[in-house]
Amino acid sequence: MNGKPMIPSLLALAMAIPLVAAPPTVNSMNTPPQFAHVNNTFRFELAAPLARAAPLFGPDGERCGAGKHWDPQLIYPQTVPGQPARDIEGAVFTVRHGAHTGIRVAAVFDLAAGRMQYVSVIPGLLLSVIDVRLTSIDPSRTTVVVTCARSALSPTANDGVNGMGAADRQRGTHWKQAIEECMNPKR
Repeated sequence: MNGKPMIPSLLALAMAIPLVAAPPTVNSMNTPPQFAHVNNTFRFELAAPLARAAPLFGPDGERCGAGKHWDPQLIYPQTVPGQPARDIEGAVFTVRHGAHTGIRVAAVFDLAAGRMQYVSVIPGLLLSVIDVRLTSIDPSRTTVVVTCARSALSPTANDGVNGMGAADRQRGTHWKQAIEECMNPKR
């Protein structure tokens, strides 16, 4: 497309590992079902001021580095034809993940403070909380810390959640590269 490698964004990758709903197994011992939960954090540094980097972590702002598969559909605030989408606290949007549609809310969206938090659910399968914190190191550098907490909503999603957790531990390098390419496109 534009010559950039396809590196998924934080929010696109958060749901990229397929979650397949299989029929529940019969529990002959009447023990409660077990639900997987993972929590991982990754960090990286950007050669950009916080004010330049922070907008790239919004639902619409992420389009720059996320590639063609990141296509959030805003429910709130509604987009106005001819006007750009607005990334705001409280934004509600959907994102397709294969056969599933995830519903996301920007629970926290504070560009000045460099803080974003997204709550995402694929009904009956997965709940994710993605917490992004940007901190200015100096006028030209910013540290980014991303924490991904994921919970299966069905035992059939356990393998998918565990796989996502393993993938989350490796995401920092990819995110850094995608965001840097977005901020400094090759001509």
